Amino acid sequence: MSDWSTLRATHRRPLRVALLPCAGRGERAGGGRPKQYVEVSGRSVVHWTLLAFDELVRQGQLDGVAVVLSPGDEEFVQAVPPALRERLQVMPVGGATRAHSVWGGLQALAREGLDETDWVLVHDAARCLIEPAELLRLIVACEGDAVGGLLACPVPDTLKRADALGRVQDTVPRDHLWAAQTPQMFRLGLLRDVLGRALQAGIPVTDEAGAVEWAGQAPKLVAGPADNFKLTYPDDFRRAAEVLARRSTSIGTTP
Repeated sequence: MSDWSTLRATHRRPLRVALLPCAGRGERAGGGRPKQYVEVSGRSVVHWTLLAFDELVRQGQLDGVAVVLSPGDEEFVQAVPPALRERLQVMPVGGATRAHSVWGGLQALAREGLDETDWVLVHDAARCLIEPAELLRLIVACEGDAVGGLLACPVPDTLKRADALGRVQDTVPRDHLWAAQTPQMFRLGLLRDVLGRALQAGIPVTDEAGAVEWAGQAPKLVAGPADNFKLTYPDDFRRAAEVLARRSTSIGTTP
């Protein structure tokens, strides 16, 4: 999907487009391949991730889904069925880091006609347990906001800061602490500007909200589910399979 001007005229509102950076190598996950292409419960991680976004496109709540790949990526076509791939915009503009990949994707969307006032929902390809209802909750909470926001989960545990020897240095109060998740939803113009300036300044950017904060703005926190974790380490894949199995049982189908 790239005929953004036609969609905008039809909807008479800013567009909502999902952007999934899918160019990472996932080295901490092990297995010798990018974690987004590892199979969990019969589907690749990125396939599971895309299903939630595709459902919102079908419902008319999202206007398109764009996926950022590394140049020369040959695994994506094997990991995602053709019928689903046809509904995506695939952009081989991935960079050295996640932030560079997101910025490249934003640049590509702008070149193809997405307006600066349109919304972009950036989501980690390895957060494969996100559900359509959570995506819609973020959209409803943020589309009227001046800045935008992100899914996040209040931190329930007592936090300890370690010293260089791995011993407790002190206890960090958990009041008002949230663990950031994705999607993170901001207007294309704002996000492209702040992310580009942060990268140029050499600021270490680990998520889009961090770049927005660095520019002096305060993103909105929208409560997300504990299940929306990013698959990073080998045990995360087992946990994800268990969650998918529970969901399958609850709706009476197989994954």
